[in-house]
Amino acid sequence: MDAGRWTDPAWRAEADAWVEEQLAVLGLTRTGAIEQPHVVRWSTVLRVPTSAGPVWFKANDGSMHHEAGVVALLAQRRPDRVPPLLAADTERGWMLMADAGERLREVAPAEGSLDRWYDVLAAVAEIQIACEDAVPELLALGVPDRRLAVLPEAYERLVHDVPAEPRFRDATAYVAELCDRLAGFGIAETLQHDDLHDAQVFVRDGVNLVMDWGDACVSHPFFTLSVTLEGLIAWGLDDEPDSVDTAPFRDAYLAPYAVRHPGVDLVAAATVATRLGWACRAVNGHVPGDDDTTLTRLRMFLDGKP
Repeated sequence: MDAGRWTDPAWRAEADAWVEEQLAVLGLTRTGAIEQPHVVRWSTVLRVPTSAGPVWFKANDGSMHHEAGVVALLAQRRPDRVPPLLAADTERGWMLMADAGERLREVAPAEGSLDRWYDVLAAVAEIQIACEDAVPELLALGVPDRRLAVLPEAYERLVHDVPAEPRFRDATAYVAELCDRLAGFGIAETLQHDDLHDAQVFVRDGVNLVMDWGDACVSHPFFTLSVTLEGLIAWGLDDEPDSVDTAPFRDAYLAPYAVRHPGVDLVAAATVATRLGWACRAVNGHVPGDDDTTLTRLRMFLDGKP
């Protein structure tokens, strides 16, 4: 989709009218002009000032329509960990949400600490466990299927669609091997955020909230560790590679699973998943025309570095 759709006057009029309808239902009054601070090809965000403070409208294109349904499900199952969902139109992929506070990307440097990630990672694990029985519902919403049984075939298609080096094409068997190994640990596949970094976590009244489920997929839950540990936390607050020991953060994530799976070597499972998760991220996050980002993720998969 062309990003210009989001700024088309006809589309804006339709979106603004929907927002006004939802505000009326909620008993809120708009107190200023609706702003559009975020426009990308696949989504846009509107800021709506109201008598109860700002609320936020988000629209996704067809590739991420499922986010509204996912957030609605999470608002029912773990309302303590997502910003309050005020209204949703799952057919159009529209959401209206309460203000989520400040991004962790600004909060962590101000606090001079990554410690909030211990709580965030444990919360994400709890969200995933709470959604284990919702896989059929998630798939029906259109959440992409990246489960271990289908990931090798999806990987093979990807590496033939992008200008990948032969070693990436030759790694299809390795992907299948890792999928089989990971399946052997018996961890249920579930909702997986797939892009959990510090711009997707917000802090409101001291509570860490997880947002932006547009890249979510149904896959192995431990895949979330790839981006969070290797793509973010390992770099620390000063953006220095391998400057932070990620093991304690991994263990915080695994703690809820340890209760659910006593006796299972979760560290070994996480080690396999952190590597394989980059293959999933390459498949699930591929945007046609942005081969460079996909190739970086493929290098993370095989090399452990970009």
